[in-house]
Amino acid sequence: MTSLEPETVALDSAYLETVTIQNREYQRYSIENRVYFEPIDDAEAERLELQHRVLSRVFEDRLIFPPIRRPRRVLDCGYGAGAWALDVADQYPNCEVIGVDISPHMRPDDEPDNLILQVDNLNRRFTFPSNYFDLVHSRLLATGIDRNRWRSYIRDIKRVLKPGGWVQMAEIYFNVQSDSGLMTEQNALRIWSTQYMGALGDVKDLRVGTRLRNLLTEAGLVEVDATMIPLPLSAWSNDPRMREIGAMNRENIRKLLKTLPLYPLTQRQHMPREQFDALVAQARREADSRSLKAYFPLYVCIGRKP
Repeated sequence: MTSLEPETVALDSAYLETVTIQNREYQRYSIENRVYFEPIDDAEAERLELQHRVLSRVFEDRLIFPPIRRPRRVLDCGYGAGAWALDVADQYPNCEVIGVDISPHMRPDDEPDNLILQVDNLNRRFTFPSNYFDLVHSRLLATGIDRNRWRSYIRDIKRVLKPGGWVQMAEIYFNVQSDSGLMTEQNALRIWSTQYMGALGDVKDLRVGTRLRNLLTEAGLVEVDATMIPLPLSAWSNDPRMREIGAMNRENIRKLLKTLPLYPLTQRQHMPREQFDALVAQARREADSRSLKAYFPLYVCIGRKP
């Protein structure tokens, strides 16, 4: 992973190959190397764009949380469909924004001159120079970063940050919770969470959001601040702002409940498709329930390099 212009490095054809599974398109390299188990097709790019809009509303349209007035160089780890990196490049035209992702399939069509998108595996050690970035952004990578990679991943982030530079991280903990206290182990949403996390537990740490504060502190970052935001699955909240967020999030959740566990449950746990579809259908009904009041915990954490 270097800061070279993308056209100066030939893209390994292995990253371009795709495979169709359960009528969705996946990156063959990611599947075969157990890097990433989510689709990389147009439908997923649309969902990621919708998810970005939901999170933008959660964060009140703030792209960068730490006190960085004029960032000059930013790294986006796991750019996905490129929405966050594109917004930062547009908002800060004098800032070089470098995005890295395992898949090149969902990158935006129009990229400003200050946006450089590269393809590489974040489970490998970074090769960016030390003391290079003002900010490193890492969002929703629990399904991509290997469970035994997190400590070295954060050490890599710290190394490439300039002294005084910041890391900004956000992870959803997919263990669904209920604000009403009515959730039981028999609920489809709880079964969905248990099955999904169990299907990836040997290779990924989907609980990493709960540990971000400790991981950043252990790596030697300072001014570490972490918070948990309940992300409503639909418009059940009595709070007007959270109800609006839940309404925005409803369609994303309906897609997410089916998309995220499709490969892990049907291919890694060999769940029959009819059983999978029935579980998703019931989980969607529960996500819409105003009485169940379901949410995913969203963990957000920042830290500064001394």
